[in-house]
Amino acid sequence: MPAIRTVSNIKANLLRPALTSAFEVELGIPNDLRRQLGARTDKLQLMCSEAVLPGSQLATTEITNDFTGVTERHAYRRMFDDRIDLSFYVDAEDYVPIRFFEAWISYIVNENSNDALNENYFYRMRYPDDYCSTGLKVKKFEKDHKQSLEYEFVKSYPIAITSMPVSYDTSGLLKCNVSLTYIRYVVKPGGGFGAWSRPSVLDVFDPFSQSVFNSNALTNIGANFADAAVTRFTGNSFLGDVAGNVAGNLLGRLF
Repeated sequence: MPAIRTVSNIKANLLRPALTSAFEVELGIPNDLRRQLGARTDKLQLMCSEAVLPGSQLATTEITNDFTGVTERHAYRRMFDDRIDLSFYVDAEDYVPIRFFEAWISYIVNENSNDALNENYFYRMRYPDDYCSTGLKVKKFEKDHKQSLEYEFVKSYPIAITSMPVSYDTSGLLKCNVSLTYIRYVVKPGGGFGAWSRPSVLDVFDPFSQSVFNSNALTNIGANFADAAVTRFTGNSFLGDVAGNVAGNLLGRLF
């Protein structure tokens, strides 16, 4: 039966939606580039006019033989989006976004602007730990700043700068669109979600837990063996169940 909703209940739950225009981007920047950017770091981050909250999906495998006529899907991997797209307004003073991301990509390929003009130009890529950066964050909040949602990305770096057309037509705002790749992201705070406890990996190697597991396995094997043997010998499944219970109790006391 449909629930009856009051006006106050509808206002509290439906008339306060989250807005897309309240967000902030904090760039994770390698140390060498951070020193070059200096005080312009805040300026660059404020220029971010558009970001995308990332997504992920579960990779599954099909199992069709466990139950007749049933296809199951079991998850075995979480797959993250391969990139996040950011758009930046370009300032007329120093073209900071364009210069910065061009410098970051040149830093990745270990490129020197003077050598790049040489006829025999070549480059050697840097090691990922040098140009990847942890600290890229997209923060979604509301105008009253009472609620917030933060996406933090692990090992991010730019992989593409979209071409920016200019023309003599009606002037518009010049934007620098950048795609950054990353390994994974973490959403925080959880707001009460995802607060479950997970056993430590070390618990698998705990001697006491392993001994309990082994003893239970031996008890079950012994009980099943006694049940099957007595049932086959007497032809009476009830006597087999009794024998299995007795054997299980005896083995449980021994182990």
